[in-house]
Amino acid sequence: MTQHTNLVYRFGVALIIGILVGLQREYAYNDPNRELFAGVRTFALIGLAGCATAFISDILSSPLPFVAISLMLGIMMTVAYFMEASEGDLGLTTEVAAVLTFIVGAICYWEYLALAAAIAVAMTVLLSLKLEMRSFVQKLTREDIYATLKFAVISAIVLPVLPNQTYGIPPLDVLNPYKIWLMVVFISGISFLGYVLIKIVGAQRGIGLTGLLGGIASSTAVTLSLSQRSQKNPELAKPFSLAIIVAWTVMFVRVVVVVAALNRTLLRLLWVPMAASTLTGLLYCIYLYRMQRTSGKDDLDFSNPFELGPAIKFGLIYAGVLLVSKAARFYFGNTGIYVSSLIAGLVDVDAIALSMVDLSSGPSASVDLAVAARAIVLAALSNTAFKGGFALTSGSPPLRQALLPGLIAIMATGALVAFVL
Repeated sequence: MTQHTNLVYRFGVALIIGILVGLQREYAYNDPNRELFAGVRTFALIGLAGCATAFISDILSSPLPFVAISLMLGIMMTVAYFMEASEGDLGLTTEVAAVLTFIVGAICYWEYLALAAAIAVAMTVLLSLKLEMRSFVQKLTREDIYATLKFAVISAIVLPVLPNQTYGIPPLDVLNPYKIWLMVVFISGISFLGYVLIKIVGAQRGIGLTGLLGGIASSTAVTLSLSQRSQKNPELAKPFSLAIIVAWTVMFVRVVVVVAALNRTLLRLLWVPMAASTLTGLLYCIYLYRMQRTSGKDDLDFSNPFELGPAIKFGLIYAGVLLVSKAARFYFGNTGIYVSSLIAGLVDVDAIALSMVDLSSGPSASVDLAVAARAIVLAALSNTAFKGGFALTSGSPPLRQALLPGLIAIMATGALVAFVL
């Protein structure tokens, strides 16, 4: 590509970005009785102006043209804002979008085209989600805000200051504060994402969808909640059992995603038994779905899954499982790891999964990959058995009747594939 062609290409991207943002602004305004100060043409020109300003500053080897034109644009945006404010429109969204389009145009000239495109897409999405974001904000509670701030604290403030080195007496020197807390942030982030999705979509869209999203946040919470509610609403046993089985199935998928993100080699041995359990769960979900046609308007009350107490508790469980697994492997061999996985899985499958990922990774790995994969499968099955046992003992008779075949099928399939085939 010649220099001239490359220059035209950069200006072309700036033009397209301006048109994209301008189209969104003009469509969103949609008021024939009032004139929008910046529509498709104006935003396209602003994008070109940003690119041209950066070009002129580059030719003159001086930042002054860029600074001067930026100031002129700022003055125009200020005037436009006060004119709209005098008519009762106090929003700054379009003015800020115009300034950002100018900056993105300059970024195009500096050849950060992928970054410019990403910013443009993100800006357009944010501009388009006005109603959805307002609805989401209205659903937030004070506890949600505090939980979000706490999550920001543990991920952006606490994590960076923790020492990234192992502690303990050899051969049990496996406790790394930074890595332990990183796993806390990782799992808390997954649960937090699931809760945000529930807030956005709403459980009222269907009990099955509640199981799907709730399984990301906490499959145990879904099981406990729906099992108890089945006593009051036994006629909803099949929809409730569908949501519970969906949540269990999502748990298997979530474990695979966690391992895939941290240890691809271990994933090659783990995905087959986990996929077998997942497929079995999906097939039983289809069976339950075909057996019922409920509207699923019965809603669930999910609290925000992130609190400092449970986060610290998970960190301690993870560290304890890591230490116990290493000691079990050292003193009792593979049998010790399997026993510790069964016990730890009753409490939290994520903790044993992450500890096996850690102990089977890198040149200092102390656990064989095949053993680690079986240990994770055992923990997942143990966790499923615990949740199934609770549902069978606390749920209504129709719920027990609907859940039992699925529970047996999921556990038998996973165990058969992992330890027999």
